[in-house]
Amino acid sequence: MVKLLRLLELVGAFVLRRFEEFGTIVLLYRDTMRELGHKPRFRHILAQMSHLGVDSLLIVSLTLLFTGVVMTLQTADILIRFGAQGTIGGIISIAIGRELGPVLVGVVCAGRVGAAITAEISTMKVTEQIDALRVMAVSPVNYLIVPRMIACMIVVPILTVFGDVIGVVGGWFVAVYYNGISSYLFLDSIHRFTEVFDLTGGVIKAVFFGNVIAVLGCYYGLHSPDGAEGVGKATTKTVVSSIIVIFILNAVLTFILY
Repeated sequence: MVKLLRLLELVGAFVLRRFEEFGTIVLLYRDTMRELGHKPRFRHILAQMSHLGVDSLLIVSLTLLFTGVVMTLQTADILIRFGAQGTIGGIISIAIGRELGPVLVGVVCAGRVGAAITAEISTMKVTEQIDALRVMAVSPVNYLIVPRMIACMIVVPILTVFGDVIGVVGGWFVAVYYNGISSYLFLDSIHRFTEVFDLTGGVIKAVFFGNVIAVLGCYYGLHSPDGAEGVGKATTKTVVSSIIVIFILNAVLTFILY
């Protein structure tokens, strides 16, 4: 009986901590939405777009390139066997545009961008720079969170479109030079089977993913424990939480959009 009560106490404490954390994130999101109505800091937004977006081009390119290559390697032989080689390009473009592009870019950005945001803000917290902003009557939400959130909501969709193109190019290369499918047949299948919303739906997902990455990165940065170890723990929490939320959000958005 005592062990059962102890177990229930641990479960209850865990649930309460998660609800408290969720409520704090909601309040931070509310404050961020309020600050969006103020004059935007365009210089900070552009700096964050350069820091968070441009520096992620290489890893996004490699991730989506080899995803397109592997997808074509896995599906082309089967489709050719059943005489459906005229659908390969369409299948690759739809799969990457709707799902793999935005999700993989979101996961990559959660690992790189989210971690960078948390490490930067948590370091500012540990060195009392955020307290200095409050002393100077500068809102940390407006100065730190809003530029990063806007930058992520712009950069992640752009990276998604870029990654979609790279992924399809990787699939085209394998289909043409490895499976012997004509370039015209591959491109024609994209034209026949792919619709504009297959791309724009993925871009809409990417906007939400960018929002989640920025808000969670800033939240765990602002609430990181003190010390170097606390910065590492906060960064790990950001990456794990962002990836989990991205997968959940992707399922919800897929039901709504498609």
